[in-house]
Amino acid sequence: MISDTENSLLNSINKVRQNISEAAIKSGRTSEDVLLLGVTKTIDIETMRKAYDLGVKHFGENRVQEYLKKSDNLNRDCHWHIIGRLQTNKVKYLDQRIDLIHSLDRIELAEAIQQRGQKINHVFPALVQVNVSGERTKAGIYQDELINFLLKISKMGNIKVVGLMTIAPYTEEPEEVRYIFKKIKQLAVDIGREKVENINMKELSMGMSGDYRIAIEEGATIVRIGSALFGERDY
Repeated sequence: MISDTENSLLNSINKVRQNISEAAIKSGRTSEDVLLLGVTKTIDIETMRKAYDLGVKHFGENRVQEYLKKSDNLNRDCHWHIIGRLQTNKVKYLDQRIDLIHSLDRIELAEAIQQRGQKINHVFPALVQVNVSGERTKAGIYQDELINFLLKISKMGNIKVVGLMTIAPYTEEPEEVRYIFKKIKQLAVDIGREKVENINMKELSMGMSGDYRIAIEEGATIVRIGSALFGERDY
């Protein structure tokens, strides 16, 4: 018999998946073209197991320490993403279980990831975080610095850039940030045309619980969903 907690989680997952499907159709795609990434910062392992068993196979962690603890104890064949700002002194703990790093945003971080990859003989797939809004409080590479940054990364053999990531400013009206997602999509198209070796633009990680439908309509391939799945959390 399913518990109230599991029923609530199932309803949330189904609602999000339905929204993903509808938004994907609007963009000329299907729900299979959009990855649902469960943001599990502060979420306990048992809830994550339930989410996995209900179909959420990808989890995103903000902190490396939390990733290590959960990946060692979850006992599910899930996929792990690092989505928070990554400190260079934590890179030494990264391992082969990480599917994707979403927040590559500075050259010293890239150098640390490259060194770690060399040490463990692993190529880390990564997304470059782009700051489109120009907010000084937001991490990310500015648009006018992006190509030069990518050219430097392209020479690092233990990093494989597979796309871009952005975080839109918070707003209660998602339409206000549509331009952010549209701009990221155009940047990806423009970079793709450059055909830089070791750089591709297959993935666009953009859209969170408040704006993921708009992000999908503008081309998101990965949406990072926390509260819409697991409820509001106190940090």
